[in-house]
Amino acid sequence: MRTRREFLQKITYSAMALPLLPSWQFGSFGVDNEPYDGPVLRVAIMGLGGYGTRVAEAMKACKKAKLVGVISGTPAKIKEWQSKYQIPEKNCYNYENFDDLKDNPDIDAVYVITPNALHHDQVIRAAKAGKHVICEKPMGLNAKEGEEMVRACKEAKVKLLVGYRLHFEPKTLEIVRMRRNGDFGKILFFQGQCGFRIGDPNQWRLDRALAGGGSLMDIGIYAVNGARYMVGEEPIWVTAQEMKTDPVKFKEGVDETILFQFGFPSGAVSSCLSTYNMNNLDRFFLNGEKGFAEMQPSTGYGPIAGRTHKGKLTQQHVTHQTLQMEEMASIILEDKESIIPVDGEEGLRDLKIIDAIYKSCQTGERVELV
Repeated sequence: MRTRREFLQKITYSAMALPLLPSWQFGSFGVDNEPYDGPVLRVAIMGLGGYGTRVAEAMKACKKAKLVGVISGTPAKIKEWQSKYQIPEKNCYNYENFDDLKDNPDIDAVYVITPNALHHDQVIRAAKAGKHVICEKPMGLNAKEGEEMVRACKEAKVKLLVGYRLHFEPKTLEIVRMRRNGDFGKILFFQGQCGFRIGDPNQWRLDRALAGGGSLMDIGIYAVNGARYMVGEEPIWVTAQEMKTDPVKFKEGVDETILFQFGFPSGAVSSCLSTYNMNNLDRFFLNGEKGFAEMQPSTGYGPIAGRTHKGKLTQQHVTHQTLQMEEMASIILEDKESIIPVDGEEGLRDLKIIDAIYKSCQTGERVELV
């Protein structure tokens, strides 16, 4: 890693100096218009699709994280990104040769943004190349994969983070702060509704071999994860029911709609919905003995909207991926701890719960979590 000054001196357009940063401030996130001359996390993005592009665009506003490399199986995309983001040829890789990252000191971390089934092997290969890894959620297809990914990164002495962008979202963090402060009293109930009507039937998200499932792996994971950080506990049991109205579009192993319920040690419960067949579902609701919190939309790219029994949440919206990458740079470079964890163990906990949800759907029985 290099300081920002060294980074700017190295890139080909250094004569342009530091690009103008937006005028907004992040408040407690520590990103504002003040000059920055600290360490910069140099990131290569693996997977140059729609979300990879969103992350790349958001990183333009980062001070602590910069896009310096790309990994793709499509040569035309590599050329396009080289031109658009001034990526040097030596920092461009494909899926066959990216193990050569081990010999490239100009890349610190790889952000894996590929179909779910590819995460396991790609994360482990990046770790073995000595690079820190950020992996999109879900971290893997199941808990077994997750455990292997966590172990590989520990053995390689690199950090593994998961792309939980909402863990840095200001309104979400305000509700977590209020809950920890006791503003809601004893937590009783959480509801998470996550869904939309999916389009193209040929996309990878509806291919079990690539997605590992259906709506639960893609959108329902927000409710799985949200239930945990909103309630502030780990569930101890799971029940779940799957419904399918279109077995042609949603083939065997690709879930269309799942209802799932959690029980927590304190006695709190949650009831959640994940679907690929209903629009206008993006809502979290938290209920306690002294008050409530509601977010709608709760997981979209923003702006998030919310209110509690004390009134409307007014925290300023900032591009989620900019906040995420800025904070993850601090986690990797400075060992900063996030308010809500984003490490591999956090991703693994979600995978264990997702395994239990699928098991409950198959057996019709309550599954105990240990």
